[in-house]
Amino acid sequence: MTTDHGYPAVRMYIAGEWCQGGTGRTAPIVDPATEEVIGEVPLATPADLDRALDAATDGFRTWRETPIARRTAILHAAADLLTERAAEVGRVMTLEQGKPLAEATGEARRVADTLRWHADDARRAYGRIIPSEPGTLLTVRREPVGPVAAFVPWNFPAGGPMRKISSALSAGCSIVIKASEETPATAAALVACFADAGLPAGVLNLVFGEPAEVSAHLIDAPAVRLVAFTGSVPVGKLLAAHAGRVMKPSLMELGGHAPVIVCADADPVRAARRAAQAKFANAGQVCTSPSRFLVHESIAEAFTAEFVRAAEAVVVGDGLAEGTTMGPLANERRLKAMERLTADAVARGAKIRTGGERLDRPGYFFAPTVLTGVPADAELMHEEPFGPLAPIVPFTDLDEALAIANATPYGLAAYAFTESAATAERLVAGLEAGILSVNHCGGSVSEAPSGGVKESGYGREGGPEALDSYLVTKRVSHLLVP
Repeated sequence: MTTDHGYPAVRMYIAGEWCQGGTGRTAPIVDPATEEVIGEVPLATPADLDRALDAATDGFRTWRETPIARRTAILHAAADLLTERAAEVGRVMTLEQGKPLAEATGEARRVADTLRWHADDARRAYGRIIPSEPGTLLTVRREPVGPVAAFVPWNFPAGGPMRKISSALSAGCSIVIKASEETPATAAALVACFADAGLPAGVLNLVFGEPAEVSAHLIDAPAVRLVAFTGSVPVGKLLAAHAGRVMKPSLMELGGHAPVIVCADADPVRAARRAAQAKFANAGQVCTSPSRFLVHESIAEAFTAEFVRAAEAVVVGDGLAEGTTMGPLANERRLKAMERLTADAVARGAKIRTGGERLDRPGYFFAPTVLTGVPADAELMHEEPFGPLAPIVPFTDLDEALAIANATPYGLAAYAFTESAATAERLVAGLEAGILSVNHCGGSVSEAPSGGVKESGYGREGGPEALDSYLVTKRVSHLLVP
């Protein structure tokens, strides 16, 4: 069933059934390219959440006892279905989030591979036998932690949910996931792949609702054994504090404000092109998006000129339109934030080299923006922009650049450009971040861990480390009685 806009009707998924909320409460879903309401998302009641928790409790008992080969086969079947449906999932994603169709379809295909990787990696979540006293068998075992409560934002409507779902299910856990109310149909499409692949009822439950109400209810529930969150630092702190009060472990992938250090020996044109491509991907709405460009003064103008050319070559438009390379911002909140941060920087002496304003058309469109002369006290230098703003700041020596780069409480991603291996190692050692890329602005990959330090969170997603939060380590000492 679809709306007049070609957008699917959205339902929650609880205990193996698609359903509306108990009271019929809904919230509108808006197409960010047109500002038109294209659908409604059901909002869960406490009773709905309790049903999901009961289902996850039962589902965990079933899933943890399912042989690993069978679990892996089901997860691979879900990944295959998602690959087959990627084009349609991408179209729905573009309708509700705005990113260009090619980006959206690529995201759907990429997260199918994420699921495959984690499903296979779980088969290698080995324990070990430890040499001990004669007559004693000392072992370490790895077991699923239990039902998981997960919360994800809107910027990667497929990638965000799949990171949590793939790790939880691969480890043998069940999960209740609250996906974003702004991008619900993509999450529902992912869940449908698992349901159609034969995942037992209750193992995966999808809910929507008032964020504060849902998070409080799920975190407090005795059944929940792990809290997994991706989102902003302020919300992450609230959820982590709540989890701590009830002694629940948590996994926090929070915001960043990624510096890019471009050294004097780097090629300024090549560095600018690679940095700009990363900056304007998903309209800058990426936790790891490069957002502070620190360029050696000897090449700053050449870098800036090429960055401006790259920004002006971006084709801004409806994500479903052919040729669009950057869609709208996802909501009006982000649009107002771009206007506020730009106005503050200009008021403090910054110069707009290109962009700097909302586009005069329906939708939440903001021009790719490059600013120079941005002072250290500008809000843009301290607040994660989460949008297409690029402040470029010259520096004199590397110690100065590192001090600026590390001056925020964030520590998620950082980037550097240099031709010197020694300088690269100095940057890797000196930058306070959990994700580092040299001579490119690399994105997340399934086989390697991602996560932050400082206020950007703790725990890792991706790579073998992704399963750590979803498994408990059990030490077993067995005295062998003759």
